[in-house]
This record gives sequence, structure tokens and C-alpha cells, in this order.
Amino acid sequence: MSENGGSGELEEFRAFRERMNERILEAGNLEIRRFFALDERVYRDGALGASTKELLGLVGSLVLRCDDCVSYHVIRCREEGWSDEEIFEALSVGLVVGGSITIPHLRRAVALLDELPAATPAGDPPAE
Repeated sequence: MSENGGSGELEEFRAFRERMNERILEAGNLEIRRFFALDERVYRDGALGASTKELLGLVGSLVLRCDDCVSYHVIRCREEGWSDEEIFEALSVGLVVGGSITIPHLRRAVALLDELPAATPAGDPPAE
């Protein structure tokens, strides 16, 4: 995603991710299939709700400086109902943990966030 963003880029990101995930899984490699299944299961409701896990995924992705992962989790956080204020607070944790080297990734996360429709107002946590 470029710093300028754009809804076309967002759709391209989603389409590429879906197409490549499908292609990867079609290869039938057992270890890859198991990892993908584990990834999907980890983000389900448990002792922590799925929406909280998405915030955790966003922070971890920012610290690891993975733009694709940051983009995915920004989208999922918005889908889970997190507000800009709540997402910025999570991003601030990632910035403190990851340091200034995460700032370019933070910029791209915010550019994407600006492309997405608004969510619930701050103070109204997503239902878990």
C-alpha cells in the first residue's frame, strides 16, 4: 500500500491476498495447510474475544514491520468495530515497543485507516 492509499489499492490488496492464499492452499502442502488453519483458529473467540485478538495482531504486526499484516489487521480491527481512537491507542503501544523504526509502517497503517469507513464511537467497545 502506498502512503497515498486509494480504494483501488485496497481492493487489489484484498484480491491478491485471497487469490494467493487459495493458490497456496491448492498446492496441498500439509505443513502450510496446518499453519494457515492454526492462524485462523487463533483469532477465534476464546478467553480473549476475536476483536481483542485483532488489536493484538495489529500491535505484533507493527512491531515486526510487516505491512501486509498491518494492513490485514487494520481492516479486521475496523470490521470488528474498533474506532480510530482505539486503533491509534493500540498503534501507540506498537510504536513504544517497536521504536521509531516502525514509523513508516505506522504511516501506512493510518493511510489505510483513513480509507476505511468509520466504526463505532470511542468508548463503545465492540461486542465480544
